[in-house]
Amino acid sequence: MSRRGKDHLRCPRCRLHSVVCVCALLPRLETRTRLLLVMHRDEERKPTNTGRLAALCLPNSEIVIRGDERGEVPWFLDAAYQPVLLFPDADAVPLEQFRDGPRPIVLVVPDGTWRQAGKMRKRTPQLAGVPCVSLPVGADTRYRLRAERRSGGLATAEAIARAYTVLEGEAVGDELLRAFDAMVEATLRVRGVPLHPQKD
Repeated sequence: MSRRGKDHLRCPRCRLHSVVCVCALLPRLETRTRLLLVMHRDEERKPTNTGRLAALCLPNSEIVIRGDERGEVPWFLDAAYQPVLLFPDADAVPLEQFRDGPRPIVLVVPDGTWRQAGKMRKRTPQLAGVPCVSLPVGADTRYRLRAERRSGGLATAEAIARAYTVLEGEAVGDELLRAFDAMVEATLRVRGVPLHPQKD
């Protein structure tokens, strides 16, 4: 049976197997920054998706699905917020440059494969003219559920945590990373993978 065929065994909120549901461990982080997660339709039902996990921790957030065969869900960027697109394009500027602006930030995060995320900016009319921002250099990814082929690549939740560390402070970023770690460890337990593999 495919993983999708076992949906009845999963928590409908965190998408993990019910026996390792992490919902009770997720913090509720009230922030000035708003998160807008633009998720590719292929990510919507994947239990290894981490963008959804970050959004569950952030009440001031929204998820929109892009490329849905049922039709695009109408959405817009609130003029009360300064939008920035988290993607290290050639014209991206450091996120820190927007930290102290007069308007709160809406952090637009593409959620999909690297290729899918790269196409979102060009194919999403709402993002026309939205400045791209990059993250400060930090620790390597600790995501063990999917292979990361890009040097310096991060899981979506890790990237959001690093961005919120810049915009909201280290405590918020640390809480998001704790939720991320809980999700990864719960998934590894279900797979029977050692949580702390021995090093050679």
